[in-house]
Amino acid sequence: MHFRPLGAAIAALFSAQGLAADEPITVTEVVVIGKRVEPLPWNGMKVPAASLKALAPATSDTASLLRDVPGVSLMGAGGVSSLPVIHGLADDRVRTLVDGMDLIAACPNHMNPALSYIDPTQVGGIQVFAGVTPVSVGGDSIGGAIIVESARPVFAGAGEGLRATGEMGGFYRSNGNAHGINLAATLANERVSVGYVGAVAESDNYKAGDDFKTVTYTGQLGHALALDEVGSTAYKSTNNALTIALRGDDNRLDLKLSHQSIPFENFPNQRMDMTGNESDQVNLGYTGQFQWGQLKARAYYEHTRHEMDFGSDKRFWYGTASGGAAAQNGTPCSPISATCAAGMPMYTDGNTAGVSVHAEILRNERDTFRLGGEYLSYRLDDWWPPSGAGMWPGTFWNINDGRRDRYAVFGEWEGRLNPQWASLLGVRHESVDMDAGLVRGYNTAVGATGSQQVEGDAFNARSHGKTDRNLDLTASARYTADKTRNYEVGFAQKTRSPNLYQRYTWSTWTMAAVMNNFLGDGNGYVGDIDLKPEVARTLSFTGDWHDADKSLWGFKVTPYYTDVKDYIDARCNGVCTANQFNVLKYVNRSARLYGVDVSGRYLATSASALGSLTVSGLVNYTQGKNEDTGDNLYNIMPLHGKLALTQKQGNWSNVLEGVFVAGKVNVSTVRNEIRTGGYSLFNLRSSYVWKQVRLDFGIENLFDKGYAQPQGGAYTGQGSTMSINPATTPLWGVAVTGPGRSLYAGVNVKF
Repeated sequence: MHFRPLGAAIAALFSAQGLAADEPITVTEVVVIGKRVEPLPWNGMKVPAASLKALAPATSDTASLLRDVPGVSLMGAGGVSSLPVIHGLADDRVRTLVDGMDLIAACPNHMNPALSYIDPTQVGGIQVFAGVTPVSVGGDSIGGAIIVESARPVFAGAGEGLRATGEMGGFYRSNGNAHGINLAATLANERVSVGYVGAVAESDNYKAGDDFKTVTYTGQLGHALALDEVGSTAYKSTNNALTIALRGDDNRLDLKLSHQSIPFENFPNQRMDMTGNESDQVNLGYTGQFQWGQLKARAYYEHTRHEMDFGSDKRFWYGTASGGAAAQNGTPCSPISATCAAGMPMYTDGNTAGVSVHAEILRNERDTFRLGGEYLSYRLDDWWPPSGAGMWPGTFWNINDGRRDRYAVFGEWEGRLNPQWASLLGVRHESVDMDAGLVRGYNTAVGATGSQQVEGDAFNARSHGKTDRNLDLTASARYTADKTRNYEVGFAQKTRSPNLYQRYTWSTWTMAAVMNNFLGDGNGYVGDIDLKPEVARTLSFTGDWHDADKSLWGFKVTPYYTDVKDYIDARCNGVCTANQFNVLKYVNRSARLYGVDVSGRYLATSASALGSLTVSGLVNYTQGKNEDTGDNLYNIMPLHGKLALTQKQGNWSNVLEGVFVAGKVNVSTVRNEIRTGGYSLFNLRSSYVWKQVRLDFGIENLFDKGYAQPQGGAYTGQGSTMSINPATTPLWGVAVTGPGRSLYAGVNVKF
């Protein structure tokens, strides 16, 4: 900010008043009040803090805080574990950082994705980069990046002494009897801050809208469900974290110790449920400000112990039920005996360790350079203990000693060529080393079920080590025509290597294959050691029109096109049958995705008896094709949009929102993807802030609309889900239904 014009104006003012040149002038204090203009993130968007606070009481799923971001949709999973989809690309194809940590799902169903490790009430900020992502942000991904940060540490002000602050809150949602509490407390002086955050969220199964019936299977030996109850949607999650931060004049060191416990989280689109997830995290970060710029460094470690089995809605006893007992391997036994266990336990142990160093060098007013290096080590063991009914006598090793090490370096230049033009150029190189140990099936005898011995031996005889050399490139330009118009065009090449489950799952036995599915489509999947990395080339353009202060109106349009070489899709492993689930094998294909994001807002009135009224909306369209087969890509969200009217007056804020989704007709044939119908939902949200108290309440799905979720996957929430196509429980063709009307309320009190 330049102060010379301000000084000249002050001098002229005094001169005009006829003050003598030699008359002493004493200025005790000059206060300049202004608004710092933050540079626009390249092809990125920050989720407004007000939106984060307003949505937190309505959800326990942190990913759903992204529901109003253009280009983002949500792939259904458990109650705290949905997966963000950016322009049709989801899960590992989107880099997700939580407090600077790359967290990897340690589960064959990806039940514990990165965003499931932070509660919505603990989120301090979210930034989303879609498509053309700066190399300093994205790596090992092709869809974009999501950066989630906890609230920053609080320090005492100068001369304040010891400062103690805190916040306590809770919520209740009627659908599913969902409830929870959250607590935050800080004790700090000017240099040291010690903080604690904790949150607990719990819910029963939710109910579908408008008496939208779910499938109730005959012969189920679990508990009965109500006709409008969506099975396997209950959950409980607990998150705790302790933060210690030290602040110097120009630097900060912070240490965060986190623990998560999820005793259960059921999944309506998976054949298993999460029966335990324990995670411990250690995260050490440093930020330093220097004359030349900024230096950030981070080292972290995360350990996950994950368990799966059948929850109450899926549970049944193997064998033939007779008089309260079951026949196991021809021997009658009690369901509680060691040799006649219910369900099928599956265990996963994952370890992630990472180090990153990033430097931002302010060379001059025009040029900024960003340099960095990263290392990420991931270790995975996935084993299934014997449980009978063909799953015995030994332990099934799905992945043994899986290893994935990633080494990355990048360089980026951002140039302000003149007041109108800015540019960004970046290059990133990554080496991804992967390997896995020897495997075995439950039964290694010759002729065992599913040819376990033959397939296990064939896998073990191969070399498992793979090294990928991946190159990312980004080139963007921004033109600011005037205070009301700016345009941005960008091109990026992004590369992602397969994950461990895509490369090293080895058994075509249907029972094992259906357990290796993180897409929620009900099919079984088999890996391929020889899979190549996905290479995506994306071209996008953004036109942004707004008033000079960006306070009255704005309109933004972003068309994009992505061509993916060696896109990891699937083909039939043998012969596939229509209208049922099949075993598929991962395979490289060519694919293309294209679409457009449209968003806008208009301040209808800023001063009236009703306060301010703002109309906002967005429309997203995405299409994806397998260019080799002509098939549609899986789980692409159909055309959808939102329209909201926001009213603010004093301490009140009220929102009436409409959600409109077209029918899903472009489906993946190879996966026998389920078509869904179009629907409209309406939501009401209100907030009132008074001194240290914030009250939120509202109604989701106001008119109790019944609908099937386009990205919810296939409903496998109850019944005999172990068999891929059981004759008595016709699973295929039923989509996961969305939740019906829910009244919610949340309160937070600061102290």
